[in-house]
Amino acid sequence: MKKDSSKENWIDELSKSNDFIKFKTSSDLQNDSYYSIYFYRTLIRSEIMHDQILPYLSKNYTLEDLMSQLPVQQLTITSDSSKIKSKLLKGYMVIQYGENITDCLLVNISNNVSRTIGPPIMEATTLGPQVGFVEDLDVNINLIRNKLPISDLYVEELVVGKLSKTNVAVIYISGIADDENVNTVTQRIKDIQYDHIPDSSFISSMIGDNTHSIFPQSIPTERLDRTIGGLTEGKIAIVVDGSPNVLLTPALIDETFIAMEDYYVNWELATFFRLLRIFGFALSIFITPFYVAVLTYHYELIPPRLLESLVISRASVPFPPIFEVLFLELTIELVKEAGLRLPSKIGQTLGIVGGIVIGQAVVEAKLTSNILLILVGLGTLASYTSAIYKFNNTIRFIKFPVIIMAQLIGLLGIFMGFIYLMTHLLRLTSLGRPYIGSYPFRKTAFNDLWIRLPFAKQKKRPTNLRPATLFRSTNDIKRPGPPSDFDE
Repeated sequence: MKKDSSKENWIDELSKSNDFIKFKTSSDLQNDSYYSIYFYRTLIRSEIMHDQILPYLSKNYTLEDLMSQLPVQQLTITSDSSKIKSKLLKGYMVIQYGENITDCLLVNISNNVSRTIGPPIMEATTLGPQVGFVEDLDVNINLIRNKLPISDLYVEELVVGKLSKTNVAVIYISGIADDENVNTVTQRIKDIQYDHIPDSSFISSMIGDNTHSIFPQSIPTERLDRTIGGLTEGKIAIVVDGSPNVLLTPALIDETFIAMEDYYVNWELATFFRLLRIFGFALSIFITPFYVAVLTYHYELIPPRLLESLVISRASVPFPPIFEVLFLELTIELVKEAGLRLPSKIGQTLGIVGGIVIGQAVVEAKLTSNILLILVGLGTLASYTSAIYKFNNTIRFIKFPVIIMAQLIGLLGIFMGFIYLMTHLLRLTSLGRPYIGSYPFRKTAFNDLWIRLPFAKQKKRPTNLRPATLFRSTNDIKRPGPPSDFDE
């Protein structure tokens, strides 16, 4: 029989790697009743191969008969050399029968290693489900499907990355998610041209409307309940193999202040906590610029008694407020970075002890005032009130340009920085939808945005997502009347 050169090419190409195994069974080599086996020993589960596949290779089945006999899922017969190579590199075993070197039986015995399902690390809560995503694509899709056992939940799988061949799943609920949003997401992912996609953050950066903006235009989450809530509202979930963070899009900046714990407490408490997070966002950005502006240009705004304390505090500080603030802010940022990069136990010790020791030493050395140390500490705490960790990095960066503006022209500089920030946010979009949920004004946006109304009042999905089905509830929640202690 004439040999297929393409077949020889892929065998020769893959044989250059030492972990590529090829051998032939010795049942009857003279009568061409033997099997040729190919696989990567580092990618397969050897116990499955020895227990469930090799025993059947002693019975001289054809590939079609073997396919019907093997107790393994995901079996296919193909002669496409590119598909054969692709499957081998994903942990498949290739079986050929006799001198037929064109047809190959592909058997999935891949050894997928992933950590066990546990609580979310970056979005931990004291109330609600404690299930977080892992780095395995199939496991994450399984978690989502178990919570949404409906036929309208669609999964569209794509492959991204010239070298990494990363599997990406686009998940949405048909009949709720806007078709235009779905088409936009899938098209942008297909258009990605990059060698290696190790994490969902790469996808987020590449499909955003404004790739130069420091604001995340999709919400990364490792919480299952946040993902389910987003899907039922009309969002699209992007699951990337190898990443524990699922992307939800379109996104709103207001969602960065929404914690899933808000839905597990009374609506009045949830509203208070959300407003507290918004206040923390403003405080973390403007508290130190306000200090610079007031002490540099606007002493008259300080009450006399407070001014006396400030003068005493800064009497021996040899630097102007701008250097004092930048020195302390950069010191805090260095402590943060060191705490994040070091091993967890050492990082925690450095963050607590190092922050206290350095802060005390800086004040005693008269390099900064103790009042500024308090303000910087408050701003640092406030910068971590956001429910989305990725947004905290944005807050950490924004305050530095505002500090420079405050030094140049005082309170007017802070106001100009605020106007520029709002202008950027008003122009920013996510999948073409406004990034600020309250602009343009929509009544449904306020049902669960800055405030969280009772569930009985949230009958409509947010209209900014353009859901195909607007109503999520059609009936009023009926409650029994109050019991009476009087007999009538």
